[in-house]
Amino acid sequence: MNAEIKMKQATRFAGQKENVLSRRAHVKAEDFSVFYGNFEAVKQVRCEFAEGLVTSMIGPSGCGKSTLLRAINRMNDLIPSCRAGGTMTFDGEDIYRKDIDVVSLRMRVGMVFQKPNVFPKSIYDNIAYGPRLQGISNRNQLDGIVESSLKQAAIWDEVKDRLNTNALGMSGGQQQRLCLARALAVKPEILLMDEPTSALDPKATAKIEDLIGQLRGQYTIIIVTHNMQQAARVSDLTAFMYEGTLVEFGETRQIFTRPQQKQTEDYITGRFG
Repeated sequence: MNAEIKMKQATRFAGQKENVLSRRAHVKAEDFSVFYGNFEAVKQVRCEFAEGLVTSMIGPSGCGKSTLLRAINRMNDLIPSCRAGGTMTFDGEDIYRKDIDVVSLRMRVGMVFQKPNVFPKSIYDNIAYGPRLQGISNRNQLDGIVESSLKQAAIWDEVKDRLNTNALGMSGGQQQRLCLARALAVKPEILLMDEPTSALDPKATAKIEDLIGQLRGQYTIIIVTHNMQQAARVSDLTAFMYEGTLVEFGETRQIFTRPQQKQTEDYITGRFG
C-alpha cells in the first residue's frame, strides 16, 4: 500500500474515531439466525453495519461469518435447506419479508466472492451485464459506465485497449478487480466481500486493499477475512465470530489492542483458531 493512500486512510480514521460507532446503521441484525436444516449456523446475532465504513468479520473456519455475510443479500436462499430467523433490516426495511424483490436487493447489495467468477465474455460485456439487466441499452451510456467502473476498480489503464478480449485471459488479480468493477457498475449501496484476496498473491492483495481504502465512504463495505492483519489494515469496525455466535464487535483498533472478551484475545493472539 503506497504512502499517500496510507496517509489518507489514517486521516479518515482519525476524523471518524470519535463517532464511528454512532454512524447510521445501514444494515441491522436483531436476534438473527441462519439454519441449515436443524443446524443453527448463525445464532441470534445482534449487530449494526455502519453506513460508509468498512467492517471486517473474523473468526475460525466454519464460525458462520460467510453465512452471515451472504444473508445480507439473501444468497443463502439458493441453498434449499437454509432458512433464516429473527430480523435483518436494510435502511430500516426487513429484507426477509415475503414481498421483497430479491433481484432488486442484490442490485443494491453487490458481492465479490473468494475466487474471481468472471463471465466467459469480453471484459466490456462483463461490466455491461448488470446495467443491461437494469434496462440500459444506449451504447454511449454503457461505454461511460464501463469506463467509470473500471477506473473505480483501478484497472482501466490495464485493459482499456482490450475491452473486447475474453475476460478469462486476465490474471487472477485482474479478474478479481474486474469482478469488483462489475459489482460497482450497477451502483450498489453496499459491497459484500467474501475472502476477496485469499486466492491472490501479495501484490494483487495489496491492490485490492488499496481499493477498499479508496472506496471507503462511498460504499458500506463488509468483508470476511481469515487474515487478521488485513482486517487491522483495512477496516474501521471488526466483528469476531465463534461457532455461530458474535463474540465481540467494536472499533478495529479497540478489538485488536483492548479486546473486551478473553475469547477474542485468545483468537487474536493465536492461542486457537
